[in-house]
Amino acid sequence: MKKILVSAAAGALAALVSSVASAGTLDTVKQKGFVQCGANTGLAGFGQPDAQGNWTGLDVDTCRAIAAAIFNDPTKIKFTPLSAKDRFTALQSGEVDVLVRNTTWTISRDTSLGLNFTGVNYYDGQGFMVRKSLKVASALELGGASVCVQQGTTTELNLADYFRANKLELKSVTFATSDETLKAYEAGRCDAFTTDASGLYSERLRLSKPDEHMVLPEIISKEPLGPSVRHGDDQWFDIVKWTLYAQLTAEELGVTQANVDQMMKSENPDVKRLLGTEGKFGEAMGLPNDWGYRIIKHVGNYGEMFERTVGQGSPLKIARGLNALWTKGGLQYAPPIR
Repeated sequence: MKKILVSAAAGALAALVSSVASAGTLDTVKQKGFVQCGANTGLAGFGQPDAQGNWTGLDVDTCRAIAAAIFNDPTKIKFTPLSAKDRFTALQSGEVDVLVRNTTWTISRDTSLGLNFTGVNYYDGQGFMVRKSLKVASALELGGASVCVQQGTTTELNLADYFRANKLELKSVTFATSDETLKAYEAGRCDAFTTDASGLYSERLRLSKPDEHMVLPEIISKEPLGPSVRHGDDQWFDIVKWTLYAQLTAEELGVTQANVDQMMKSENPDVKRLLGTEGKFGEAMGLPNDWGYRIIKHVGNYGEMFERTVGQGSPLKIARGLNALWTKGGLQYAPPIR
């Protein structure tokens, strides 16, 4: 009987996801006049509202780019703050149109949750933060230490794997939310705090004395973070996917917010296809052919977006590293617009 109930529940979820997706997300978005984005509850550099409700961050700008492509207006968006526990249900049920919430792309999420990841807007990896007074220089010195971690995340699984693989004693202390996890670490309930390295730099700024804490050098996992959509709607999948690729292509071609109008006159075939002066690539997705121009005009290329949200122009000052273009030693690479 238990197996029958589980099977029925899985079937009902699949039917719900299929029903929501088959409705045509682009048409639904156009009818309501905005994109509903699943966002973080508050992670500096990625998704965070200020006291006036103004959202900023890399994931936020990714949502704005999608809205720009559709409406020629990056403000046609609404944000739904989601915890790690609630984020997938919100997307599956249709509460949000797209989930852009520093979420790791994994095989189980890609196959068993009814989701499609559309690309990687930030290549990350899990790390550790400790107090400098602990005098620890490596994660390999954390055997027997207590580690604060958010439950129900890949972070919790990676932590257990790392300690087991290195034959270290683990004392994990789990919490339901990222806020609770960080507060417990600052209160001294744990010796170390673990999450994605980008999150460590962000959360460190929230501590009362950030300079008393350091991020250890080890990266213990691969954490490709990116937007996801529901299974079953290829048109919407293509739109979200190619929004990021347009930004990467623009950076590679030297097309920026400042020069995009001038670049509309370019005779470079790659630039012409990106900005819609040649070909009908937008039409194939149900968008105007200047969809790429709209994205760059309103939000900028990937490099511009990165630098102002998490890079050198932001308080986090994270180096591009793996998120540099492939032409500059990084992993960011877009298929051709052709």
